[in-house]
Amino acid sequence: MATINLGAIKFNWKGAYNSSTTYAVDDVVSSGGNSYVCIQAHSNQAVGNATAYWNIMATKGTNGTNGTNGTNGTDVGTVITTQGDILYRDGSGLQRLPKGTANQVLKMNSGATAPEYGSLSSDYVKLASISATSGSIVSINGYFNDTIYAMYKLVIYNNEGSTNEWWKCRFNINNSDYSGNNYRWGGWYNRRNASANSSAAEGGYNVNYLPITWWGASVSTDTNISEITITEPQSTSQDKSFLCSNASQDNGNQTRFDVAGCLNSQTATTGISIFPNGGTILRLNATLWGVKK
Repeated sequence: MATINLGAIKFNWKGAYNSSTTYAVDDVVSSGGNSYVCIQAHSNQAVGNATAYWNIMATKGTNGTNGTNGTNGTDVGTVITTQGDILYRDGSGLQRLPKGTANQVLKMNSGATAPEYGSLSSDYVKLASISATSGSIVSINGYFNDTIYAMYKLVIYNNEGSTNEWWKCRFNINNSDYSGNNYRWGGWYNRRNASANSSAAEGGYNVNYLPITWWGASVSTDTNISEITITEPQSTSQDKSFLCSNASQDNGNQTRFDVAGCLNSQTATTGISIFPNGGTILRLNATLWGVKK
């Protein structure tokens, strides 16, 4: 009957080759990146030379570079080195794209040859968002820049006052509410209640405000929205133009109000102030947008 050595039915890993170690059949060692299996018990028989004692088991591959063809290996750890890095291939091999800064996005470069980080480009840019639940006036300052923007859109919505829902605004000069009596405006409202429809022209000449809404009792469940367009507020050669369109629902009644106006002044303005016609602010939401030239 054949005798089976139960200790030799598997390879025995012995680590790196050592000339002072006695090796048995099926011992496996490493040397120079290769691995070898012992085929004859011995000691001090160097791998690679003593083929009567060793058979090569696995040969190391060729060290790759960040290379020129798909056959070379690549140690990506030498290419991407920092948290957030991205690996991509250009015309010659693998390259590192360092992470961008906060709020940047990944996009293709202008030559459509490689990725890059940058800001989203848009002709319609949100400049500020305002939310208030107290006070008698809210000012939005420091966002006008006529060298970049041709006009501005101010959207006001779901505003509520303690006294009524009549809202007004004024321009700011040197970051302060300007209340001089040189605002001029003309508007038209159309109102529908449960029993009738009414409409009328309204206006003001050399007054200290521009209107945003024109009707409404203070009811917490009411809704309204106004869109104001302002052009070249920093001009020092012309008046400041103002165009507003409002839709509101107050206590079951619906009103549409459209108004055009101006600040009859060639002084540069820095912002706009919003306030209720009496009482205090209970709720005010506004967003300012710039439209690029």
